[in-house]
Amino acid sequence: MQDMAQPPASAPLAPHGGQQHDVEARFQAAPQEPRERGCTELLFIGLSWFLIIITFPFSLCGSIKIVQEYQRAVVFRLGRLIPEVKGPGIFFILPCIDTFLNIDLRVVSYNVPSQEILSRDSVTVSVDAVVYFKVFDPITSVIGVENATESTKLLAQTTLRTILGSHTLSEILSDREKISADMKIGLDEATEPWGIKVERVELRDVRLPSQMQRAMAAEAEASRDAGAKIIAAEGELRASAALAEAATVISKCEGAMQLRYLHTLNAISSEKTSTIIFPFPMEMFAGIKTGGATSGANFPIQEMVQAALQNIQRQDTIPATASSGGSRF
Repeated sequence: MQDMAQPPASAPLAPHGGQQHDVEARFQAAPQEPRERGCTELLFIGLSWFLIIITFPFSLCGSIKIVQEYQRAVVFRLGRLIPEVKGPGIFFILPCIDTFLNIDLRVVSYNVPSQEILSRDSVTVSVDAVVYFKVFDPITSVIGVENATESTKLLAQTTLRTILGSHTLSEILSDREKISADMKIGLDEATEPWGIKVERVELRDVRLPSQMQRAMAAEAEASRDAGAKIIAAEGELRASAALAEAATVISKCEGAMQLRYLHTLNAISSEKTSTIIFPFPMEMFAGIKTGGATSGANFPIQEMVQAALQNIQRQDTIPATASSGGSRF
């Protein structure tokens, strides 16, 4: 028997930069030299044609096959690969000696099961990911690996665990795009000999243990409280500086304090309250002497204040009784 036909996987693979080319051009088999057919093979081919002729047109039902636009057919004749991909549309096979496999060229989305991963800083996280891949070389995907789709899915799980295990928790939470890109490159390099092209990898969810979530929430709350205290302290500092400046301005004008009193009364009266605090100007005490008579004429309000002070002094001279139970002023 002649040597087995060499598969087209021996042809050089397209580089990553040629991904924009048509899919048809990517999986076309490399031209091969015609091989000599053995007597047994020629005999079976002749018998197959003889059956087709004597059973015509009923033999067309088993000889004509149809594949969809998104599929390609890999044909084997007497177990040997025919280095030509069939489809899309109608193609012809020899009954009894030809077999074929339909390969789907559409993008497959694979939801990677949740993986419990130990990060580089010894934190256990649960990660979900999605991998999008497709077959770009039907012949290689059939003869290069037993099940290209399942092999790619298993490889995606192991690659996810390997790449995330080399990153810390903060990197996993903040650098998802970089991790996804690294995972895509690793998968693409591993699956290219299988005729598989990885289109995209996305980290869908990262779940932390409940204890770690509480610890991170407490840390974030403490950080926010510290920031709020700093902001409040800065506000107090600015307010005290503004009050000092306002006091300096008011002290330079005699009527400024009185205008401030009136403004305060106006603000209090606008609210619905039963108590009004009236500020008493300290300037009214000017010229009042509590120990004796005053020289010169006093204002009426000054006389009233002086009389009240004398009345308080007279009450201080009266000894307190035990039954009063009050305190002296």
